Amino acid sequence: MSSLDEARELLREFPVVDGHNDLPWALRQQVRYDLDARDIARRQNAHLHTDIPRLREGGVGAQYWSVYVRSDLPGAVPATLEQIDCVRQLIARHPTDLRPALTAADMEAARAEGRIASLMGAEGGHSIANSLATLRGLYALGVRYLTLTHNHNVAWADSATDEPGVGGLSAFGREVVREMNREGMLVDLSHVAATTMWDALDTTAAPVIFSHSSARAVCDHPRNIPDDVLERLPANGGVAMVTFVPKFVLQEAVDWTARADENMHAHGFHHLDTTPEAMKVHRAFEEENPRPRASVSTVADHLDHMREVAGIDHLGIGGDYDGTAFTPDGLNDVSGYPNLIAALLDRGWSRADLAKLTWRNAVRVLGAAEDVARGLRAARGPSNATIESLDG
Repeated sequence: MSSLDEARELLREFPVVDGHNDLPWALRQQVRYDLDARDIARRQNAHLHTDIPRLREGGVGAQYWSVYVRSDLPGAVPATLEQIDCVRQLIARHPTDLRPALTAADMEAARAEGRIASLMGAEGGHSIANSLATLRGLYALGVRYLTLTHNHNVAWADSATDEPGVGGLSAFGREVVREMNREGMLVDLSHVAATTMWDALDTTAAPVIFSHSSARAVCDHPRNIPDDVLERLPANGGVAMVTFVPKFVLQEAVDWTARADENMHAHGFHHLDTTPEAMKVHRAFEEENPRPRASVSTVADHLDHMREVAGIDHLGIGGDYDGTAFTPDGLNDVSGYPNLIAALLDRGWSRADLAKLTWRNAVRVLGAAEDVARGLRAARGPSNATIESLDG
């Protein structure tokens, strides 16, 4: 049996839990949520990284759909609600393939049924508008993680890609983490500054996740996780989910991406814009400036390092499909996960290791957050603190 055949066989039993997919935002950008125009029951290779046929080919058993909105977008809360509504519409349209999931038990039930457990994660603390009640509202609507920041700081937490603001988490930021613990919402530390990572780990009573981040020691980008943070995951119980974004995994791509982003801005586009018009600008730049190409091996290098530092019990996968203009060779879309598993088999990863990477770790961490929440809810009621009362 080839490594690829063995990978596909393993994924039939222990499918991928992917921590981050931006399909809802792509649907907003491309067709303003016209789900007939981008029917994911059919292949959408020309427009999207994600559709149901390719999720099936990729061995995906659970997906955290990102209900991301841009951090500079006015009206972040209603826009986040629109994203949540999009996910709910997708699940309702495709009940044979997608199953709503709120708990670790729901994830296991979906696996038993052969459906793809569909969870939600909100990407950026701007989506709660400094309101713990809004945070609880998102949880009630099914959001199971909150990334504390996106590319810009929020008033109570520093981002990895902004200038330092409060030096990590403010007093209100720590209260956000405590309230997430009480709800059972995973604290997601992708996108945040290293100081924020440390403050969150010092504050949380539950395991954290990094929904889509790689190793800074392998690729020195501020979006990645430093080794001294990876070393804290065993004590915390958290999971770091490796991302595939070339500019976060390949050092040569870092400088190229900075120049490509400048080119996008010069043409009047946001650097994260993946509309057809924006992609024309990207492709024209790439024709004149060949893009450094990441590969399956590039991502495997990150996982090898992260396993060495954090241990196999603390790794997962968060590809960031439909949230990036470019993908590594061999991981071109959501059908590519077997290629990564095959590469890891060739590097000597055991079946038990890979079952943890793909399925078991991610299910465990959500279940652990649920356990912590049950204890905290029995001990105290919801917090009504405000940012003004805690941060002045």
